Amino acid sequence: MPMNPGLDTVARTKKAPIETIDDAGQELYNHLYQGCSILRGCGVSADEYKTYLFPLMFLKRISDVYDEEYRHAMEESDDDEEYARMADCHRFQIPPGCHWSDIRDTTFDVGAKINTSMRKIESSNPRTLYGIFSDFDEASWTNKEKLPDENLINLVEHLSMIRLDNEAISADVMGQAYEYLIKKFADETKESAGEFYTPRAVVRLMIRYLDPKGGESVYDPACGTGGMLIESMNHIEEKNLTLGKLFGQESNLTTASIARMNLFLHGSDDFKIARGDTLRNPLFLIDGKLQTFDCVVANPPFSLKKWGADKWDSDPYGRNIFGTPSDNSGDYAWLQHMVKSMDPKHGRMGVVLPQGVLFKKDVRDIRKKLLDSNKLEAVVQLAGNLFYGTQLAPCILFLRNGRTEDTIRFIDASNIFKKGRAQNFLLDEHVDEIYNALTSDDDIPEISKTIHLSEIDQETAELNVSKYVVKEFVDDTPPYDEVLQKLRENNRRIIELEAEIDKMIMEGGFLNE
Repeated sequence: MPMNPGLDTVARTKKAPIETIDDAGQELYNHLYQGCSILRGCGVSADEYKTYLFPLMFLKRISDVYDEEYRHAMEESDDDEEYARMADCHRFQIPPGCHWSDIRDTTFDVGAKINTSMRKIESSNPRTLYGIFSDFDEASWTNKEKLPDENLINLVEHLSMIRLDNEAISADVMGQAYEYLIKKFADETKESAGEFYTPRAVVRLMIRYLDPKGGESVYDPACGTGGMLIESMNHIEEKNLTLGKLFGQESNLTTASIARMNLFLHGSDDFKIARGDTLRNPLFLIDGKLQTFDCVVANPPFSLKKWGADKWDSDPYGRNIFGTPSDNSGDYAWLQHMVKSMDPKHGRMGVVLPQGVLFKKDVRDIRKKLLDSNKLEAVVQLAGNLFYGTQLAPCILFLRNGRTEDTIRFIDASNIFKKGRAQNFLLDEHVDEIYNALTSDDDIPEISKTIHLSEIDQETAELNVSKYVVKEFVDDTPPYDEVLQKLRENNRRIIELEAEIDKMIMEGGFLNE
């Protein structure tokens, strides 16, 4: 194969890796994000950064961890190389010629080398890594007009400057940096970010309230990049207690692979992410019936159109328990899928939905049946402009099986946020305030109210939070006489200022000009 001398020189000019990273998560994120400038230099757009950077970053991570495991195995076996290469000594298998170092030594057709290495690694790890690289179907690794060898070599060299094994970067720090990148890419591509990224403060609030315990199962039917599942793992703290207990389904193949990488990089070893349309083709089944879970949590696409209403009346999984929503909005289809996915005895769920589900007339009958089921535990109205892609204020509905109370907790959190220039935010203290309002036994004026089911209008079944959490009206309009006096004073002052201006013009001789 012909070699390009100039590119070969670039490849051999290798910098020493950074051994330690202070303030690790932020520093690692900064270094990784700098790689985007290399991609930008060859015409890759902001919405494509994740397509190239995430797979390369993951390939570098598993290569470095493989080397780390190899070193440990050599130490344990008195330098027995055969033992150190055994499959049992490694989380993932890396076929010959597919290691990061092999890519780093490549100076011609670098994209083809990357592409081939990723495919072979997938094939060598069918149970864990199947499709994790190839699902980035927008990637054009072999398109030299888009990704010239020189740019790819520079990107590989840039990533080679950092060690990504566990000794240098823990799974928590690695996952934290990855989360930073996910948010950054969402910031830069707001049009589609709503399906890609849920504000982490909202995720923390939901998981904190649902309170998954060690050994309990957690399911997200619209898992996106896996944020809900990772927060559940963080909440439980002991990762071993979540083994085999985290489940997610995602229709976008690229996003599903990002979720799998995200979970791996956060240190999770045993989880299931299914790829497919949850409403049309749910993939977590047992004996042909929907599998049920202890905690079900999701931020599904708002008001999804053409979601499959034509087949809902005869749904083989019995998910139309409250009725069939219009094909113009799948919000209550998601809710009913989640209700059906809860463990019958102690399952609980939290779902983010647009506020229209609380009062729109076309879903009134569904709301009535939801109330009759006595599963609805709390409704939280959030502030507007918290989520990418919409300035609307969403709500969170919390439901629970086996409830004995016949009340609903309403929370008005519409004024609990920090205002940003382009986006509003929930800080930790805001999450605390909303959580405390949710769990308090007492009503908090203008924030929370517990309502008995009999107090809800049976005709409209309206659940709009403002109907139950009443804001105290304060009339701060000043008296008429006071306003009139102020107006007269202002008019007098205007006349005085006009006279002063006229005098200045005359004395300055400006009228003669």
